Amino acid sequence: MKNIFIVLGIVLGIAVFAAGSGLFKHTKPGKVELKKENQETMDNKNVREIYFAGGCFWGTEHFFQQIRGVVGTEVGYANGNTQNPTYEEVVSHTTGFAETVKVKYDPEQVDLKLLIDLYFKTIDPTSKDQQGNDRGNQYRTGIYFTNKNDEALVKGEVEKLAKNYSKPVVVETIPLKNFYRAEDYHQDYLDKNPGGYCHIEPGLFEMAKKANPLPKETYKKQDKKVLKEKLTAEQYNVTQENGTEKPFQNEYWNETREGIYVDITTGEPLFVSTDKFESGCGWPSFSKPITKSLIDEKLDSTHGMDRVEVRSKTGDAHLGHVFTDGPQDKGGLRYCINSASLKFIPKAEMESKGYGKYLPLLDKK
Repeated sequence: MKNIFIVLGIVLGIAVFAAGSGLFKHTKPGKVELKKENQETMDNKNVREIYFAGGCFWGTEHFFQQIRGVVGTEVGYANGNTQNPTYEEVVSHTTGFAETVKVKYDPEQVDLKLLIDLYFKTIDPTSKDQQGNDRGNQYRTGIYFTNKNDEALVKGEVEKLAKNYSKPVVVETIPLKNFYRAEDYHQDYLDKNPGGYCHIEPGLFEMAKKANPLPKETYKKQDKKVLKEKLTAEQYNVTQENGTEKPFQNEYWNETREGIYVDITTGEPLFVSTDKFESGCGWPSFSKPITKSLIDEKLDSTHGMDRVEVRSKTGDAHLGHVFTDGPQDKGGLRYCINSASLKFIPKAEMESKGYGKYLPLLDKK
């Protein structure tokens, strides 16, 4: 079925070359911004990867692109017996390759089990070498992993799926042996050709968009036993035992990127980068919190001094102290906060992590 698109693909490839050479310009800004944001996510995160073979890779790629937490995709040819195959060689059924989608995902946003469960909805797992109108061994189904730790989960999910069928489930669950990127005209094919052939029912794309919604804001104080396991020793000492980290030797004292700072114990937003300034004290300094309702201020008479302690209201975590030697043009206050009590979310990740509504606070005034 897909062979009839080869000529179209070649023509499209020429057009893409022309566009890249500056012969004409036509780009959707939203798509470019999303890819840039996803690239920043991949640069800043321990992004994981998994490979799905599910019939024609045009539709399978487009399906995974809809899922929140998937930060990158690439179509290609996996687990064959030659090197650098072309599409024509793959469809000749002599190379052993399967049309496959490399899926890069942020495990903090979406877990592998959900990706596998969603993938099952796009295939007939009992059909050997055929999905939709496509036939041939390049259209076989499989989940290929590069991380040995994923093997048990992958195999376990397929075994559970098999209990729902009277016929054998033929989804391969093996390590990735090799993967070669497909030709450029195959990449993001359905984005470039919205009416192009796809074996996946259109309603499944909408389902994928809604399958992993942003979590609702629920910030709760954590039990100290839970925090003891969740936090590092220094984070626990600072937030639960009123400790103080060393100046100039902490994570965020010289952090200059745009973003939001949240309570390490609850995830609740506390400060934004536009209110951060260099005070020379060696700790992150802010002119104000996002709102006063997010913090408690208490008199602290320890160490022979009278100071004003700052604590998070919901998490009741020790954050630091507030002083009156801040910039006058910013209100005159200096919230001197321990890095160990905070988690920084870069601007590029705020929307996907559920802090999108705070993005307007980063606008320069």
